[in-house]
Amino acid sequence: MPSRTIKKAPTVRLPPKSNFEILLTRGAQVSIIFIGIVVTVFALHAGEFILTPIGLGVVIGLMLGPLASRLERFKVPPALSAAIVVLLFIVSVCVFALLVSSPLSFWLQRLPQIWSQLATQLADLKGPLETFKSMRDQLRQVTGGEGVSVSVDEGMGVETMATLAPAVIAQILLFFASLYFFVATRDQTRIAILRVCFNRRLRWRVAHIFRDVERLVSQYLLSITVINVAEGVTVGIGLYLLGVPSAPLWGALAIITNFVPFIGPLVMVAILFAVGLTEFDTLATSLLPVILYLGVNTIEGQFVTPLVIGRTMTLNPFVVLLALAFWIWLWGAIGGFIAIPALLVGYAIIRNVLPGVNWGVDELDRQYER
Repeated sequence: MPSRTIKKAPTVRLPPKSNFEILLTRGAQVSIIFIGIVVTVFALHAGEFILTPIGLGVVIGLMLGPLASRLERFKVPPALSAAIVVLLFIVSVCVFALLVSSPLSFWLQRLPQIWSQLATQLADLKGPLETFKSMRDQLRQVTGGEGVSVSVDEGMGVETMATLAPAVIAQILLFFASLYFFVATRDQTRIAILRVCFNRRLRWRVAHIFRDVERLVSQYLLSITVINVAEGVTVGIGLYLLGVPSAPLWGALAIITNFVPFIGPLVMVAILFAVGLTEFDTLATSLLPVILYLGVNTIEGQFVTPLVIGRTMTLNPFVVLLALAFWIWLWGAIGGFIAIPALLVGYAIIRNVLPGVNWGVDELDRQYER
């Protein structure tokens, strides 16, 4: 039988792509990525009512996850450890609310009196304000402007409150449900996602992303919480020594506002400046609460936080500012709290997907390895 020879098909070499074709290909890829980012952002913005409590529950769950893991080492079932952690969180929030409710209601009742006192204290600024007004009038004459009309909202009515209350209650329930189920099923969720990974290398990277996210966010939030409590106690004691009434209330507000970098301290400075104007006779002495707070905040930011967390853990201020602006625009005040944890989550993903990218948190890794 004659042998058959198999002829190989001739190799067809495609002509190399021109620079214009390569540019079109890269442009199409970038356009698809950009469209995906825009769609994701607007989806997050549209789903604010549901996603905000879920996101906050996940962030708090990442912070409290190590505590649940410690309980599970003593053979406590995950469902029970999650219930204990959530119960401890609720008790802590209730105790904090009870401590600040009395002085807060006192100051809310004094708001009309505070406003009148502020108007009296700010009378010294009448001269500069008159100068500014005359400059504004001259500018209007030059530009021919008609001025700006201002409408004043008369506040929330009973119908608005009745409509808003069920929505707030629903979000609170959704937050606690998200917190509980995230803590209770965090290991099951990790295993389920790892099983979906189709190869060993991808499974290894996803496992490291889970590890880094939980470690970075939990250690950062726990450390910042301890630092903020210490700062709030120091501010409260200092204000008490200065004779400022309701010093524990302002210390508690210092704890809360310090969770939002840049913006939180500015809000606290404005509050203490208003309190100082109402409680002290002169403008110089009214600045004492602000000076005290800025001094404590500066020591915390420049010395205490770098010592506890590590100097390289201090993220790029510009990146932090962009994250704050984005998340506050997206989800309001809760977004400001989520901004830094979301930044750390993004870092953990990028570090494992693109090795070699460094955002300045390697010091935390070295502390964890010790």
